[in-house]
Amino acid sequence: MLGVLGANHIALFCAALCPRGRLLGPNLVRLPASAARRREISLTFDDGPDPAVTPRVLELLDRYQAKASFFCIGENAAAQPELVREIARRGHSVENHSYHHRLAFAFFGISRLKREVDAAQATVASITGRPPVFFRAPAGFRSPFLDSVLAPRGLRYVSWTRRGFDAASADPRGILSRLTRGLAAGDVLLMHDSAPAVLAVLPELLEKISEQGLKAVSLASACADESVE
Repeated sequence: MLGVLGANHIALFCAALCPRGRLLGPNLVRLPASAARRREISLTFDDGPDPAVTPRVLELLDRYQAKASFFCIGENAAAQPELVREIARRGHSVENHSYHHRLAFAFFGISRLKREVDAAQATVASITGRPPVFFRAPAGFRSPFLDSVLAPRGLRYVSWTRRGFDAASADPRGILSRLTRGLAAGDVLLMHDSAPAVLAVLPELLEKISEQGLKAVSLASACADESVE
């Protein structure tokens, strides 16, 4: 029995550290088939808003008529409410990335998970007038208890199809390569509007998206007419 319990705990631990897995609950890794047929992809930005980087990201998105989803840390949103309103005003969606962005998030109990999710949810809703409908865990590490918190709140869990590691790398070539290698309709791309490196990558990424006949839309738009797959 101890062996079974131990194996179960190891399995849950591994699942928590597998951001794109579905063992712990539904997980949007790619957009619905209907969005892929429309040649849509979603650009998602984590860890903002950042007063230095986010406004420049917004200008680049406007230049290419691209829309995105911003997974904001609740306390950052509370500190920059006008910037959050500007994100929404420009037609992007503002989503939930927890309130404090603790790296130990995946190991929190249910009560603390609820506090983190609810505080960010209330903060964004009070600023934009729209409660988030998507959630991404800090660093993508997902608690085994998280789905029981998200489901009653109508929140969908999101990971990504591909990521650039722009928060950990200052090499624009490498970041761009990771984001565009095999780029296809229906992809969900992960970047960070807290990372200055994204500013060197975004123009060429948006050019490549346009060259391939793809359209960058927010998650809310892509998933509006179909449940996630």
